[in-house]
Parts: sequence; C-alpha cells; structure tokens
Amino acid sequence: MVSTISKGLALLADLELRHEPVKEPRVRDAPVIEPRVTFDLTNSGLQQINLHGRLKHLSLVRSQVFLSTYFKRVNDLEILLMADKCANMESICLGSFCRVTDTGFKTLLHSCSSLYKLKVCHGSQLTDLVFHDIAATSLSLTHVSFRWCNLLTNHAIRSLVCNTGLKVLDVRGCKNLGDEALPAISSLCELKMLQLDNSDITDIGIAYLRHGVISSLILLSVRGSKKLAYKCISVLFDGSSKLQLQELDLSNLPNLSDNGVLAIAKSRVPISELRLRQCPLIGDTSVMALASMQKLYFPRLRWLDVMGSLNRDIVDALARNRPYLHVACHGEELGTDPWNNLDGSYMHDYEKLDELEQWLQEGEWASDDEEMEDAEDVVME
Repeated sequence: MVSTISKGLALLADLELRHEPVKEPRVRDAPVIEPRVTFDLTNSGLQQINLHGRLKHLSLVRSQVFLSTYFKRVNDLEILLMADKCANMESICLGSFCRVTDTGFKTLLHSCSSLYKLKVCHGSQLTDLVFHDIAATSLSLTHVSFRWCNLLTNHAIRSLVCNTGLKVLDVRGCKNLGDEALPAISSLCELKMLQLDNSDITDIGIAYLRHGVISSLILLSVRGSKKLAYKCISVLFDGSSKLQLQELDLSNLPNLSDNGVLAIAKSRVPISELRLRQCPLIGDTSVMALASMQKLYFPRLRWLDVMGSLNRDIVDALARNRPYLHVACHGEELGTDPWNNLDGSYMHDYEKLDELEQWLQEGEWASDDEEMEDAEDVVME
C-alpha cells in the first residue's frame, strides 16, 4: 500500500496513516489482534514513503486502544535512510515504533531543519539523550508531544525549552516527569496548551506555573496526577485576574473537593470546558453552584464532565438551567449535543455573549463589578 501511494502520487505532500479509532469517518481501524508479519509495515515500506522528498507532513500511528501492538519490523536503519530525504519535513508524528531508538529519533531532529511539529507516542526506547544537543540545531519547534514515553525525565524538558516559541506541550503518560520540569516549562511565555496527565508533579512544583506560563495558557490538563492536592488550585487561581484559560481537566484527582471547584469559580477564569471525572470528593455542592441562577459561576461554560455518583435531580436541573451547557455524567450526555448542530448554532463564539450572559452582565454581574475594583479587568469581554 505504501509503495502504491508513493509511486502513484509523486507530488504528495501530506501523508497520514493511522490505525486509530476517531470520530471522523476517515479512519475506523484499530488492531484487535496482532497484525500478521507478512502484511505489516517493514523497513522496505518505510523507505518508499518519501521517495521524491516532497513530503512536508507525515503521520504513522498504530493505536494501542485495544491491544499493545507495535511496528516491530521497522528499526533505526530505515529511519536513518528516510531522514536523508526529510529536509522539507515540517511535521512528523510517529506512534508505536518499538525498535526505533534514540539514534533514529535524533537523526530525524538533526535532518529536518524545517520541522516545527514533533509527536511521538508509545516511544518505548526514546530517552533524554535525543534532546541532549537540540540547542545546537536550527529547529524552532512550536508543537511537541511525547505521549506514553516512559523513559523521558525532567532533563528532556529542560533541553526542549530552548525552543522558546513552543505553543503546545503534551507529555501525557510520561510518569517520570515531576516538579523539576516545571520551572523550565514556566519560562515558555507563548505556551497555549499544556498537558501533564499522569505525571509525578506535586503542589510545590505546580506553583512555578503561577508566576509564568499560566497567564498565556488556553488549555491545562493535569488528569491523573494524583500527588496534586487542593492547594494546587489556590496556588494557580487565587488572585488571578487576567487568565485566558478556557479548558481545564482535573479528572482523577482523589484530593480535589468542592472547595477546589468553588475556588476556581470565584477566580472568574473564563473556562468553557471543565472535566472533573473520577474525583470522589466532588459532590452536589459544585453542581448546585453551577446550576445557580442567582450568581452564575462559569458563565461561559459549554462542557462539564462529572462523575456519576452525583444527585441526578441536581444534574438534571443544571442541564435545564444552562441550555448552552453540555453535561456528561456517568456515560450519559445531557443538554445540547454539539455534534447534532451541524449548522454551527451550538458552537458559541467566546468573544460574544448570548442573551443569558448579556442579561447577567447588565444585571447581576454589573453590581458585583462595582464592588470589586481589583477585578475590574476580569469582566467578561
């Protein structure tokens, strides 16, 4: 298949081959049994992927959603040969290449002078050594993702931040990343998306973000970072008056309570998507506050993901009172379904106010703002 594509499409610039289930109809496949050796991707196939050297975007991903399976017939040798024709590459995404080591990955980094986006998932042999001398390259990476690369440590992050223009940093599932990586991350003043799921960070480490990168972030996810406690909320959000954060994932944090949710709400951060799944200390109080029409917390909230042990009547009331809010609770989805509104009527423009928010701004919120001079810059735009 790869040979046919490469030989038949001489001007091909973007190739995406993903064994991964996604919502889009373009891809529906994920291995449920180990692929047969005779039909799997090999070194020979990889060598033919960029025969004419015109590819700018390459994505080769094997999903491990159903089965721990890898590209076992591809190794460093063919990565080295492929790198000779990768001078024009701008983005590379490789997933589940278990025989590719630091040698292969490092060669790609040093060969692709135009590379701005690099994604590696399930890179079982990827270590910090890949980034040891990355500062000596001409790379200007803006999007970096290393999901489930368990050998990476804080040293890799400290090397990566020489790319000061980073806008996206995704290190989900890198369990050896901890507090020592956060001072380096906090120096990335252009960072918009930061995903630290299942890392070893603590409240002490996350405090470094408070005086740096937190003011530029649009998305923050610390899902499953179980050493975080309630204090991390107060560290990040207390007194924060100019945060742009719109998406926040605090799922699977056993120490997060209703007080944490209320602390975020009172900071008046313009969050539109909030995920609180598998937080056992989150109860009805949070949902009641969200459903309140006396003082609307999170007025721009469009997606709320909560665990299913909450009072169903309160959750139903929330869905009724917030018609633009999509509520997901224990696998059930209440409220408006954005996927059924293909005309775009659901997709809310965060720079504008709907009728409910307009009423709130002119009424309840207006009186509050007069009493909060220190927060006058936080009024919804």
